[in-house]
Amino acid sequence: MTVSILIFLPVIAALAVLLFKNNAAKHVALTFAVAELVVAGCFLSKFIPDATFQFVTDIPWIPKFGIYFNAGIDGISMMMVLLTTLLVPLIILTTYKHQYKNANAFYALILFMQAGLLVVFTALDGFLFYVGWEAALIPIYFICSLWGGENRIKVTIKFFIYTFSGSLIMLLAIIYLYLQTPEKTYDIFHFYNLSLAGPQQSWVFLAFFLAFAIKMPLFPFHTWQPDTYTDAPAAGTMMLAGIMLKMGIYGVVRWLIPNAPLGYVRWSDVVMILAVIGIVYASIIAFKQKDGKRLVAYSSIAHVGLIAAGIFSWQYQGVQGAMIQMLNHGINVVGLFFVWDIISTRLKTREISELGGIAKVAPKFAIAFLIIVLGTVALPLTNGFVGEFLLLNGVFFAGTGGFWLMIIAGLTMIFGAVYMLRSYKSVMQGPVNALTATFTDISGTETLVLGIICALIIAIGIYPQPILHISDAAVKNLFDTISVKFSQVKP
Repeated sequence: MTVSILIFLPVIAALAVLLFKNNAAKHVALTFAVAELVVAGCFLSKFIPDATFQFVTDIPWIPKFGIYFNAGIDGISMMMVLLTTLLVPLIILTTYKHQYKNANAFYALILFMQAGLLVVFTALDGFLFYVGWEAALIPIYFICSLWGGENRIKVTIKFFIYTFSGSLIMLLAIIYLYLQTPEKTYDIFHFYNLSLAGPQQSWVFLAFFLAFAIKMPLFPFHTWQPDTYTDAPAAGTMMLAGIMLKMGIYGVVRWLIPNAPLGYVRWSDVVMILAVIGIVYASIIAFKQKDGKRLVAYSSIAHVGLIAAGIFSWQYQGVQGAMIQMLNHGINVVGLFFVWDIISTRLKTREISELGGIAKVAPKFAIAFLIIVLGTVALPLTNGFVGEFLLLNGVFFAGTGGFWLMIIAGLTMIFGAVYMLRSYKSVMQGPVNALTATFTDISGTETLVLGIICALIIAIGIYPQPILHISDAAVKNLFDTISVKFSQVKP
């Protein structure tokens, strides 16, 4: 059993979905997505949580140029595989009360995107990583441009230009590393073994960082995000926020810092300051948002800023916090965007000021919404708490100025609690008005999706150790690898 099963099953599924129409396409897509989750569960059951890469497939692709289809799973990759295979069937379920024109193409694109994401999260070859990176971008471009809102073309073109430009610069860095290897290979472990001088590592760092910072997105490379999240169809927004932005975070851990540790030394303070600025900036902007979906978009920027600060602290606690928080953020943000999709579908508005009193007519919906909000604001015993605690711990021990950076970064928890709970109060409490009196409580697939999300928020919050255990050995091994490079390479 190799990782190629995980990668190619969604491709086969996408091609199969194209043969069906309307609701049939939806059901087939869900069936394959659940099958992919079951396969991922089988991999997890056989996974040994040590530092090795398992289920490796290593097949010559273009061997003349040192390109191999080389992919495998360690603890860090397993977290991303679980995130992707868990959220895709949930996202497909959220669409069950929607009707899409050319539904077969819509669901096929989601499955193609899943395949690209899994390539990114498992690739051990630089060229394969880049292929997966671009393969995940193309489907979401069409999802946003064909099924998005009124400004979808303008917004999607901006998104594509941002991400594609960063990708091309990253490709230059990958090719440069390839040319430095004596064996002329794209193998990630050969990249790790390179002994580049400080200036070389600095430009490699910046080239990778630009692509990853745009994808996360990190301040000030975030300007494409709010508009894209707002105008994309709900499922597209969930794919972007729940899974796709994790490509950038994962890339920092797997490809950026290990390949350019001296670049990290030179630029990490700047990046941490940008991340903290992004937390405060996005939180302040979120306070002023009148559109619920846009509020969640800015909230996502703030939370991702904290994850980035935790990683660039390069402390064990911070990186482990990032691992579990990527999973938690994906679960929570999909829940929040689904809540606003339900509201906008029923009431044809996302304006917070026009809502109120929904809890009185939809108690099940109100309870689910509240649990998701509490997870998002990191209430103890919810999933968000353990991740943010570890991230802030990492920032605190980051060195000179770590205490003050932690204090400022911690504002994401305080600000988030204020604007999220305030928006919840405005939407769910107070008197019922003429608009919200028509709101009906959740049922069917809506109850199933929100029930699963709420159960995960509570379960991970109460007992996060099994999740943390998955990535523990791989993170420690990564730190050992970087320590060796610090001792061997002189700037």
